Amino acid sequence: CFFPFQTLTAPAPFADETSCQCQAPHEKLTIAQARLGTPVDRPVRVYADGIFDLFHSGHARALMQAKTLFPNSYLLVGVCSDDLTHKFKGFTVMNETERYEALRHCRYVDEVIRDAPWTLTPEFLEKHKIDFVAHDDIPYSSAGSDDVYKHIKEAGMFVPTQRTEGISTSDIITRIVRDYDVYARRNLQRGYTAKELNVSFINEKKYRFQNQVDKMKEKVKNVEEKSKEFVYKVEEKSHDLIQKWEEKSREFIGNFLELFGPDGAWKQMFQERSGRMLQAFSPRQSPNSSPTRGRSPSRSPSPPWVFNKASPPSSPKAASASLSSMSEGDEDEK
Repeated sequence: CFFPFQTLTAPAPFADETSCQCQAPHEKLTIAQARLGTPVDRPVRVYADGIFDLFHSGHARALMQAKTLFPNSYLLVGVCSDDLTHKFKGFTVMNETERYEALRHCRYVDEVIRDAPWTLTPEFLEKHKIDFVAHDDIPYSSAGSDDVYKHIKEAGMFVPTQRTEGISTSDIITRIVRDYDVYARRNLQRGYTAKELNVSFINEKKYRFQNQVDKMKEKVKNVEEKSKEFVYKVEEKSHDLIQKWEEKSREFIGNFLELFGPDGAWKQMFQERSGRMLQAFSPRQSPNSSPTRGRSPSRSPSPPWVFNKASPPSSPKAASASLSSMSEGDEDEK
């Protein structure tokens, strides 16, 4: 029976609930024939079984390999029940219903067989028209056998898949057991009771106290981070302020030097004002080339009140004599 697009639109069906049963004669295929391809209405029926506890990527990759072994295949996945698993392997984290549902929602699975047998019998293989069994090639010793797939390999119906390193159900459980205290504290904080977690009274109090300590540490850490952020902002602001001060001080010094420096504007202005004042108090004499009026400068009469600077009168009599001589000279000119 073949469901072409079932896994793309809905979960894979359970084998015991499907209305389509493979009643037609099932011709045996060889691996070579299966790899060449089969008609669309005759897909190669590949079977993979397991416990699939804590379904993870390693399980999904194994099923992907089983699905893609042949060009046209139909993947049936058998999942062992809780009773069978606890008897031959041990206790599981997920119960059988949870494990069945996990397989139904894997994109590579076409059909899920619940309560699958631990060891495959000819009757089981014939009932489900199984062509090949896919599993990793490592001998699986269990139920008093060195390899439960030995008879499948001898019949030429076994096709190997590769295990994914670094991931397994046992590895996940080991991580949980190793960090048990962390997970117990986390779940107590989320609201689970000590009874649900199978935690003693003393451990419960210890875990709750540790949770309170962690909360205080987180608060202190937040305060420290906020304080660091505040200090950083203050330092950034102070740096900007100092930089602005430096720029303003340089600008002030430059302006001061331009005004009061050796060649500053204040000196030039002072020199200009000093020159103007000197010019006002001592005006320039007329140039020698200026024209004379009437007489030559050598014969120009001096004012009668101007005395000879070289030989001043020694007495009043001499002064009167000089005045009389000056008057006589004037009369002669007339």
